[in-house]
Amino acid sequence: MIFQRTVLNGSAIIHPPGFYIIGFETFPFISVYFIFLAFVYGVTVLFNILVIYVIASTRRLHTPKFLAVVNLAVIDLFLNTCTIPSMIKIFLIQDNFIPFNLCLLQMYVYYVFASLESFALAILAYDRLIAICFPLRHNSINTVRSMCCIVSVSWIVNMGITAFATGIMTRLSFCRSVRVFSYFCDYAPVFRLACNDNTMQWFAATIFSILLLFVPFTFVFLSYVSILVTVFRMKSVDSRVKALATCAEHLILVAIFYIPLIVIFTVGFFLGVVNPDQRVLSLSLASCIPPCINPIVYSLKTKDIKTGALALFRKTKVIA
Repeated sequence: MIFQRTVLNGSAIIHPPGFYIIGFETFPFISVYFIFLAFVYGVTVLFNILVIYVIASTRRLHTPKFLAVVNLAVIDLFLNTCTIPSMIKIFLIQDNFIPFNLCLLQMYVYYVFASLESFALAILAYDRLIAICFPLRHNSINTVRSMCCIVSVSWIVNMGITAFATGIMTRLSFCRSVRVFSYFCDYAPVFRLACNDNTMQWFAATIFSILLLFVPFTFVFLSYVSILVTVFRMKSVDSRVKALATCAEHLILVAIFYIPLIVIFTVGFFLGVVNPDQRVLSLSLASCIPPCINPIVYSLKTKDIKTGALALFRKTKVIA
């Protein structure tokens, strides 16, 4: 393997042609897992595209809430697309080599959409917060324009931060191992292979994990504290039940996404006590399952989207 040398600030930076993804080499019954992942990806694509199409083609769904739902569906689609096909390719073709630049691109895309998923759940929590805590001002506060601004800012912030974190990976030299023990070009497993100082990358991973994962989660938590306070001030029991019912599906999404990732990153990255095999399997499941479940648990259970989807199927059946 021929390593490429560049000079930066008087120091030689050594970049390999690429890396080998070896996260699943030691797993028994790996073929069953990849069949499961193929099913997960198929469901992700089918249902998220359905959600996007129904909302885009139904004018009465062009509201702030459903703009946030479309945002989540787009993110889910890209999040699984950037990892699952490459994982299946490794299994089918037995080719686990990924070129250096493509590795950085995959790393960038994955962390952009993983962090956007975190922000998308926080945006949905914001929508519930305004609807329940400020019902009389809901339409004036949470407009389509304001929701477009919030979604746009979340994309710009996440893309900018992730671009910086990925860009500083080019300052690392890889002169020894190029075997990445993960299921994709994962940030921490890659920078730990470097043979020069990786302190900047470690701090970037730490700070950005807090900014892009824990800050949105904290906002979601505080939103629901405010929602619960408002709900329990309501005099009518029916009003309480109705208000909490609108939050149930979103809370399921929050639990499915945040709990596994927070446990894995906290215990694995900071404490370093997670078995590497368990980390790879747990992180791959924690990343791939939410985009598959989100449209089923949340979006397609919404009455308006369900009605639109059924109308679409009836129309398709009549044409056929």
